[in-house]
Amino acid sequence: MSNLYSQIDSNKRKTFLLMFIFVVFVTLLGYIFGRVYNWGYGGVIFICFISIFMSMISYYSGDKVALFSAGAKQLEKNENPYVYRMVENLSITSGNPMPKVYIMNDDSINAFACGRDPKHSSIAVTTGAIAKLENEELEGVIAHEMSHIKNYDIRLMTIVIICVGIISLLADFFIRGSFFRSRDNENKGGGILIIVGIVLAILSPIFANLIQLAVSRKREYLADASGALLTRYPEGLANALEKIKRDGIGMQKTNTATAHLFISSPFGVGKKSFAKLFSTHPPIEDRINKLREMSV
Repeated sequence: MSNLYSQIDSNKRKTFLLMFIFVVFVTLLGYIFGRVYNWGYGGVIFICFISIFMSMISYYSGDKVALFSAGAKQLEKNENPYVYRMVENLSITSGNPMPKVYIMNDDSINAFACGRDPKHSSIAVTTGAIAKLENEELEGVIAHEMSHIKNYDIRLMTIVIICVGIISLLADFFIRGSFFRSRDNENKGGGILIIVGIVLAILSPIFANLIQLAVSRKREYLADASGALLTRYPEGLANALEKIKRDGIGMQKTNTATAHLFISSPFGVGKKSFAKLFSTHPPIEDRINKLREMSV
């Protein structure tokens, strides 16, 4: 139990550390912008203000971005009482407030949780998971996501989405700006602008993936274990993961910025893709084995 509480404290610290790093990084970009475009310190202050403002947006609205990008629709109790009551029962068992429930119209088996804290959280499940998983298996998947909420993983994982997006947009803006620079700027710093723009274009996706990898694979293992303790039936989640592996299909709406949120890679299990080189998910076979070694 002490491990769970220490993980929650660690997640809270890393959330604000990540936001601090993000603000410093964007402010540094603002300084470079100011030097290249001759904005002076006013440009740096403006960029710094924007970075702090967007950090606050990511803290309070990052979950909405994640749900929108996944095409998730909020579920009312009378629309699917089976799924709604399952989430409701597990929230009572875990001691969490009832999260909002969302459905993603997709044939793959997947789910994710998001939000800034247990009082402001959401769980989204694919129609494929509802149709293909048995009761105990779906319960194991939802319990896994409920554990992410209880452990405050969702706060850190949700903020990552906005940070990744903003950094990519800044890199794009920096490159496009080179096409509209004046001849004076071209003579003074055009070469620097092009070089920095190219470097940003190359490094931004890598930086984005490094942020995603800040969401440690250990959190997936911890959520697996916590979810199994919640249901008292590790085999349910293990069987669900086996079905995910056997099914193997990716989601129709995939996004590298939100991939780390899902219980398994939305690009598909066993598929060769660039995203899997920076996978935030531990090997699914290893997760299954660890669950089956548990005694509850």
